[in-house]
Amino acid sequence: MKKIVLLFLISLSVSSFGQGFLHRNGQKIVDGNGQNVVLRGLGLGGWMVQEGYMLQTGSFAGSQRAIKLKITDLIGAKNTEKFYDAYKANGITKRDIDSLAAWGFNSIRLPMHYNLYTLPIEKETVSGQNTWLEEGFKMTDDLLKWCAANKIYLILDLHATPGGQGKDANISDYDDSKPSLWESTANQDKMVALWEKLALRYKDNPWIGAYDIINEPNWNFTGTNQNGCDEKSNAPLRALQLRITKTIREVDTNHLIFIEGNCWGNNYNGMFPLWDDNMALSFHKYWNDNDAASIQNMLNFRTQYNVPIWLGESGENSNVWFKEAIALMESNTIGWAFWPMKKIENLAGVTSVTKTPEYEQLLQYWATGEKKPTVAFAKKALMQIAENYKMKKLTIRYDVIDAMFRQVQTTDTKKYKNHPLPGKIFATEYDLGQNGFAYFDKDVANYDGTKFTKWNKGGAMRNDGVDIESCTDKNTNGFHVAFIENGEWLQYTVEVKAKTTFDVAIRYSSEVAGGKLFLKDENGPISETITVPSSGGKNNWQTITLKNVVLKQGTNKIRVYFEKGNFNLNFLEFKKPSE
Repeated sequence: MKKIVLLFLISLSVSSFGQGFLHRNGQKIVDGNGQNVVLRGLGLGGWMVQEGYMLQTGSFAGSQRAIKLKITDLIGAKNTEKFYDAYKANGITKRDIDSLAAWGFNSIRLPMHYNLYTLPIEKETVSGQNTWLEEGFKMTDDLLKWCAANKIYLILDLHATPGGQGKDANISDYDDSKPSLWESTANQDKMVALWEKLALRYKDNPWIGAYDIINEPNWNFTGTNQNGCDEKSNAPLRALQLRITKTIREVDTNHLIFIEGNCWGNNYNGMFPLWDDNMALSFHKYWNDNDAASIQNMLNFRTQYNVPIWLGESGENSNVWFKEAIALMESNTIGWAFWPMKKIENLAGVTSVTKTPEYEQLLQYWATGEKKPTVAFAKKALMQIAENYKMKKLTIRYDVIDAMFRQVQTTDTKKYKNHPLPGKIFATEYDLGQNGFAYFDKDVANYDGTKFTKWNKGGAMRNDGVDIESCTDKNTNGFHVAFIENGEWLQYTVEVKAKTTFDVAIRYSSEVAGGKLFLKDENGPISETITVPSSGGKNNWQTITLKNVVLKQGTNKIRVYFEKGNFNLNFLEFKKPSE
């Protein structure tokens, strides 16, 4: 009987972990069965390492230490620790990982702060000794358990190293008053020891997808660019990654290792030849074109050195850019991890944390130093923000998820929501889909990091090129379409049980006269062209009506075509002509 039970357990173990460890097979990342794996991932930025822009403190507190100092000065050390306990407890939970799996993600990149796992060198009582902290390991263990339950690979990313690996302090929590990673042997020794500790702990777990051993190093060793973008040799970076790899391999020969170049992960000068057989190259991609030329350097490395490449971080752009970038990666068999999952008032992410009026008061105080809130007020405001990080409190950006998965595969459009007719169709509730298929807008993405083009000029509700603002009309879903330009259009899919004639009331505001619009379907115009008068101001809402608009039985894909723009659109109300 014992033998039968043992055989059953062995069989269960094999079936549970039959995919084996991710590893390099030439230029591909494959599982234990040799099957190619395209990693479709999300980075959990902000959970273990806070960055100011995610909390809207970037203009006055960019790094985590600066943010924590602001909070401590306001509510005291004990209250600050309570806030951070709640923030971390709510920041990522099993429900978050279940959601990511349901949406289509098969991997997660965990940005780790070393100080959750070990003390800074200046706090060690014995020089060269490492004090290990349970908190970081417990957070990682819990996350790994949730990932395994969802068959999601967890990629460990050392995002903030001992001392900090780059001049971009917001990323690595670098403190320029103390020795950096590159200026301190003790910091390097601690980093090596941390990776050894992690490898020992996870060496037998196949749901650890890889070790991303150093995030976005950006440091000038011999060059003039402070972020290492003109480095020719990168000798210290190569030497440290080689040393860490050797240490990991002494205890763990199973796991794939990602390395990163200088200049935020992209300068690979001097990094070759490679030193391990189970290694891949990570690169990061932001605010540029989505063509082969934009990744050609990495494609060349893949071919020349017969090594897989992985887009380890990308995001902070429009749905159009996301769809293009992911399509580019997948057409070249490159996995990806976008960034981040949670951010306050996050338009360009899969979820958004709601900013409260009370938290806005804290931001105003920190920015100006005026009207200092009481400790009680500030503590309550911060604890509410921590509460808002729970999945049940988030706004889920289904348009972003749609762009990252469905729109990569098809130009088909999909209803944003049902629009029963007769009834109102709010302008911002146009179909889900690609630009040119669900809508057409002229400014759709940021392709130049020096200009930072706003794709949604209003910055509200959706992450497409359509410009959306908060609406002041008495009847509203909270938003209206704004900054309408000549030739742009929006599509709405509606179902009609029988051929029906409607009058369509157009709710608009405009400071000037001269706008023009009409309705059309796949066969052409279905209404006259109507001229939009001035309403007397952008917050003065009026109604004009298109008469005798006929919708056919079944599915109608109605496009509101803006022949001339320069007005705002709140809704279209389809009414029976007798009303």
